[in-house]
Amino acid sequence: MPVIVNGYELSDAEMEKELPEHQGTADPMKSAMTALVLRRILLDKANELGLSGEDEDKIEALLVREVVVPKPSSEECLRHYQAHPQRFTVGELVEANHILFQVTPALDLDNLRRHAEVVLQDLLDNPANFAAMAKVNSNCPSSEVGGNLGQLTRGDTVPEFEKVIFSAEEHKIVSRLVETRFGLHIVQLGRKLAGKLLPFEQVESKIADAMQRASHDHAMRQYLQLMVGQAKISGIELEGADTPLVQ
Repeated sequence: MPVIVNGYELSDAEMEKELPEHQGTADPMKSAMTALVLRRILLDKANELGLSGEDEDKIEALLVREVVVPKPSSEECLRHYQAHPQRFTVGELVEANHILFQVTPALDLDNLRRHAEVVLQDLLDNPANFAAMAKVNSNCPSSEVGGNLGQLTRGDTVPEFEKVIFSAEEHKIVSRLVETRFGLHIVQLGRKLAGKLLPFEQVESKIADAMQRASHDHAMRQYLQLMVGQAKISGIELEGADTPLVQ
């Protein structure tokens, strides 16, 4: 079935040119066609407004004109800084050991969880056995060194693991299983160094830039959704408007 946007039929040649840009996506064909549809919609809008230049230049000029977000105020940046001090703290370290019970598609998750809970309870009663239990039970290469992950800083691990290790009490075993995309973890904390909070004045400009980028991304999604809603499209159903348009 041909894909038609505002009376314009997208060609096989356009798809052949666009497809290589989407090979890393879950569905390259759908992603490429979505990008072509969105680009066509914006090109039509740019032409309607009388913008000049090459097609990509017209689209970029359209987005600069239509998607405008204000720079956040100093007060807004300060509120963000105060709400997320951990993001602006340097030198923070934590020593951690873990036992990973890896989740795989063919695995019975309930049985794995029950086994992990038994191991956790045994370690809460006998913390000195952690290294030995890690060697026997952990699916992580760190099992060979007693589950030792060494010194970790923020950004070294996945967010769900990081949140636990930086909030848990040092020299203790976390009293619950920690779930991440990799599986179930039993976590033991070692030393923790608090680090130093950078002064607001030193990070204000970075906060402002990050907040403006986030606002721009949100405004862009809203604008694309509006344009899709106003266009006449057949041959494809767009599930979202997150495909990059200008390379």
